[in-house]
Amino acid sequence: MSISLSSTAFAAGASIPSDYSCKGHSVSPPLAWGHPPAGTKSFALILDDPDAPSGTFVHWVIYNIPAASLGLPEAIPTNGQLADGTLQGNNGSGRAGYTGPCPPSGTHRYFFKLYALDTLLGLSSGANKDQLLKAMQGHILAQGELMGTFSK
Repeated sequence: MSISLSSTAFAAGASIPSDYSCKGHSVSPPLAWGHPPAGTKSFALILDDPDAPSGTFVHWVIYNIPAASLGLPEAIPTNGQLADGTLQGNNGSGRAGYTGPCPPSGTHRYFFKLYALDTLLGLSSGANKDQLLKAMQGHILAQGELMGTFSK
């Protein structure tokens, strides 16, 4: 099952504005999604760059987003835990929260992948992408994807 995922900052397949990159403020873009399927208990989101020279680079790992949420506002703090209970894992730089696009050369693709889950995950803050993917196995009710590009 799929769930729509979009941003008011950029269209699917379009360039991500520099405010959300290392050339700007490196803050997370606003994201919005459609109503989840029945039984959704939380959301998780992974942002990665499969075009990175050393292999896929993870820019954001965020999970246990409340089921009532229909999006994320711009500039989510990089705390490990947010006021609503949302947790953030470590990105490819080893830090919690979002890190903006910053390709060394060329144009890279950035995939925001949203998952509607039938559970709250038993992970603490600081989990990495692989730990999150393992914890989500068997719990994904729907997923959506938004791809944007960026070049310096």
